Amino acid sequence: MSEIIVELKAVSKLYDETAALDGIDLYIRKNEFVTLLGPSGCGKTTTLRLIGGFEQPTTGTILFEGKDIGNVPPYKRRVNTVFQRYALFSHLDVFENIAFGLRIKKLAEKAIREKVSRMLEQVNLEGYEKRDVNSLSGGQQQRVAIARALVNEPEILLLDEPLAALDLKLRREMQHELKSMQKQLGITFIFVTHDQEEAL
Repeated sequence: MSEIIVELKAVSKLYDETAALDGIDLYIRKNEFVTLLGPSGCGKTTTLRLIGGFEQPTTGTILFEGKDIGNVPPYKRRVNTVFQRYALFSHLDVFENIAFGLRIKKLAEKAIREKVSRMLEQVNLEGYEKRDVNSLSGGQQQRVAIARALVNEPEILLLDEPLAALDLKLRREMQHELKSMQKQLGITFIFVTHDQEEAL
């Protein structure tokens, strides 16, 4: 059995007086593909936001590889997120969207080119480097968002309803692609959906 990568212990999150999460315990092992399935408003996205560091728990502890990460900011966690609306930068082309995090880390240009090229190949977008992200289909935009998240080599990829904006045929294709990508990369994927058919 592989070791636990992330663990939530008695975690609660209150917004005003409303409990989004109430004392949940959850652990996820390295290299797992975990789906959080439930109706809107049940705390799935809140759970991702807590793991990603975008929110702090009201009570409880979040451990990453056994260490409390309560005070670790999002940019220092080995976690990246693909949001429902992809959050692409419309003023940047495909290459620069994927390279964005690497440029912030001040990587050498050669390393950036190599990593972005590898990711473009991984998500089947070779030749799209200079394309305007606004000219891409929903599925292609999603692939850019996934490449941008994975290029930073996270240990956990958080996927918050990433297929919601896609049509049924494309959703099914992307389900298979995500599962295949996770196996190939050997990292942990945490996938949130309200749709039972999307649950992987």
